[in-house]
Amino acid sequence: MKKPTDFRSFVPTLDYPRVKAMHGRNAHEHGAAGYANPIPRDLLFKPWEVLYGEPMKGITTDGTPLTGLYERGDHGAPTVAMVEATARLIAAATPVEREALMLPLDAREWRCWNNTEMYVWHYGLRLEEVPLPLREAILEVMRASLSGAGYEKARDVMRFNHFLGELAMNTKVLGEWSYNFTLFGAPVDKANAATKPWGWQLSGHHLALNCLVIGGQMVLSPAFMGAEPNYADEGPECASLRGRRLFQDEENGGLALIRALSNTQQEQAIIYHATTGGNMPPTRRHRADQLHLGGAFQDNRVVPYEGAPVAGFSKAQRRQLLDLVNAYLVPLPEGPRTARIEEVERHLDNTHFCWIGGTGEDDTFYYRIQSPVVMIEFDHHSGVFLTNELPAKFHIHTIVRTPNGNDYGMDLLRLHYAQDHQAGTQPGVQTAAGAAEHKYRPVDAREHGIAPKSKRHTHHGHSHPDYDGHSHDHEHGGHHHV
Repeated sequence: MKKPTDFRSFVPTLDYPRVKAMHGRNAHEHGAAGYANPIPRDLLFKPWEVLYGEPMKGITTDGTPLTGLYERGDHGAPTVAMVEATARLIAAATPVEREALMLPLDAREWRCWNNTEMYVWHYGLRLEEVPLPLREAILEVMRASLSGAGYEKARDVMRFNHFLGELAMNTKVLGEWSYNFTLFGAPVDKANAATKPWGWQLSGHHLALNCLVIGGQMVLSPAFMGAEPNYADEGPECASLRGRRLFQDEENGGLALIRALSNTQQEQAIIYHATTGGNMPPTRRHRADQLHLGGAFQDNRVVPYEGAPVAGFSKAQRRQLLDLVNAYLVPLPEGPRTARIEEVERHLDNTHFCWIGGTGEDDTFYYRIQSPVVMIEFDHHSGVFLTNELPAKFHIHTIVRTPNGNDYGMDLLRLHYAQDHQAGTQPGVQTAAGAAEHKYRPVDAREHGIAPKSKRHTHHGHSHPDYDGHSHDHEHGGHHHV
């Protein structure tokens, strides 16, 4: 294997502006300062506020979601183990901690995830602020939900975040536990805990996982993973990580795939030959997201297909692309992972593969795999806390999305609610008394004008969300929606 590009020459000193600005601050102070700063406020927070206010529709190619793509099924998700771990977590929490931890299934905080280090949205439990037994209980929910390799990958992202904090001289902002964990619609009634929909979210710098389960079915998207740097050298700050390198399969597999294409296919796939400059329009590169299109708050983004159609790939090239997709599905447990790759495979003739950048060993690049049911992005980034002004291979961001309305499992929830209505049951978070209670806890950023705008309609006091495509004016046996 080729030696990784060395990041050591880009380690910041204390006078580097971004490092100097956060020096001595904790996460709360840094978040408040970030929101008060007009640069991130105008670049990120204000645009995000507008996007957050939009009804969830999903990533599409033309603004109109395709229908009939997703269906209910039992894929062998580890639901029982997840429910048991969640029950232990809830039992370990105090009443105050439970109020922060547990939100309704339809709470709009699902869509508040982001990958910045600026702690602005205060909901869920902050891992660095809870007692060790409670933190361990949170990790057990993650461990029960993810594959073994997926859990370790998520934990490595968290550990590398601490490594970055050591390099940037502030582990209070960039730490292993600088993440928030939230339960949505947590199962509190054991009688139906294995069949009712619920989920969890982990969100923080370089890591955001959104997991929803309905019976034996699981959706794990949006899923963001990244690292700066993405490998550990011999330095004293990273003794526990020494020898580890993240996103090798995603990087090497993408490079191998573009090289496996014919000249004609490469001409189709490569839309720009450099990740900066050249003939790329200035608007294609975002100051924060850089080449990513499906990042935080981009739930409804219109992303037209680009690049080479996979319909023209040979059998070997298709297999290579599926192997690359599979590298991004590592966090899923075996059954849901198999179901997901089969779902992707069914839509290969409507899949596109695009590339930005060079194809040499030292070149930085971006690529996207996009179909009606999956959007995967890989991007080499410039420095954020390291000082490299140009993209480098030691700073990587990856994103997995489920287009056309099934991020956060939204389309499956729509199908679930439709089936439950026909069966005469009501969706919602069940209280001990059996009534659906949506006790809504707004994010602290409300004082900044970033406030959740949950929209619900009711059935005799039982509320559920206005998911796209669920009419507001129909009736079920005299149950009028208001």
